[in-house]
Amino acid sequence: MTKTLKWLAAIVAILATTAFNSCNDNKSYAEQLNDERRACNAYLANYEVINDIPEDTVFQTGSDAPFYRIDKDGNVYMQVIKAGDRKNDRAKTSETIYFRYTRYNLTYWYTQNHLWVGDGNADDMSMAPCYLKYNDFTLPASAQWGFGLHLPLGLLGVNCEVNLVIKSQFGFTNEISYVTPYMYHVRYYHSQI
Repeated sequence: MTKTLKWLAAIVAILATTAFNSCNDNKSYAEQLNDERRACNAYLANYEVINDIPEDTVFQTGSDAPFYRIDKDGNVYMQVIKAGDRKNDRAKTSETIYFRYTRYNLTYWYTQNHLWVGDGNADDMSMAPCYLKYNDFTLPASAQWGFGLHLPLGLLGVNCEVNLVIKSQFGFTNEISYVTPYMYHVRYYHSQI
């Protein structure tokens, strides 16, 4: 796909998300939360879901691995594609961790007959990678990503790759009020410098 087509697809995704969210203006917050729950449940119904983190934190891996609920309230579910080195390469608090991601609006997916429209920086190497300071929410550069993107780093090695279903409360902080869940495909890594 050419760069122009990628940008066009990103613009269409943003416009579709904006149009969809403007339709939500007439819904109560409780109705929006119900819509969010239905979209997440519809997506997760396609996978095995395990409600507990393995005690030894050894997760099944691969594209057919189950989704694990990784917070007690069910705001984040994780499918581990690649676990990284859990024993020797764990993120430390305030460590700079870089990541590339593609995210998909699950409400749009649910209402548009399972149509995927993704955005992010995973497939365009001309876009800068994003970073966070692991578990340091005092810095805006870290807090802006929400809690959900930090959670896998407490369970896996830094060079991991995951799919995450993140409900709005744990997503990007400037988008919480939209009550939109996303499915993220994320690759984490150390700085190469």
